[in-house]
Amino acid sequence: MELTTSYLNKENIARSTDGVEYHPLIPFLPENAKVLFLGSFPPQRKRWCMDFYYPNFINDHWRIEGAVFFGERNHFVDEEGKRFKLADIVAFCQEKGIAFYDTSTAVRRLQDNASDKFLEVVEATDILKLTARLPLLRAIVTTGEKATETLCASMNIVNMPRVNTFTTIPDTTNQSGEDVLLYRLPSSSRAYPLAFDKKVDAYRRMYQQINIL
Repeated sequence: MELTTSYLNKENIARSTDGVEYHPLIPFLPENAKVLFLGSFPPQRKRWCMDFYYPNFINDHWRIEGAVFFGERNHFVDEEGKRFKLADIVAFCQEKGIAFYDTSTAVRRLQDNASDKFLEVVEATDILKLTARLPLLRAIVTTGEKATETLCASMNIVNMPRVNTFTTIPDTTNQSGEDVLLYRLPSSSRAYPLAFDKKVDAYRRMYQQINIL
């Protein structure tokens, strides 16, 4: 399958200067999206194996998706090329209604690594502006403490959910009047100390609850 659409935000890449990085990707927001994944911010470009979300080859997000939906962790993995199958991923997300962006639009990296611990949020994402473009949205999913903290601060959510729990997002409903839920799932980073199979189980339960799986 060929992919002709670029998800790079070239304008933001060009304006990243003086230690401030602006988000290098455009929001991926299929009109049929029922779930919106929000991380903290993409890793440095030198760590990418594709121009899309969760681009680091040693991050297991796309292996988790493969295991959940196809029973095969390497469904989206090109082992020989050491990259993910971008065209297959995009087609899958469009079919299932899975959207992606991040909780920060601009950051400073306080150290030369991909750790959220050393990310300073310069500009938080306007989450309501994103959700307004997703009329079928049932859930927002954060996959790390930094992302969850940033979202809760920007949306005035007092009780931040613990890992593997969810809460209702105040004053946020979809076109059917259903509440939009905030899920906090285990990070797909291998630095997060949880077995791969347990991460798969957590993601599967979320997808089942919002009727994608």
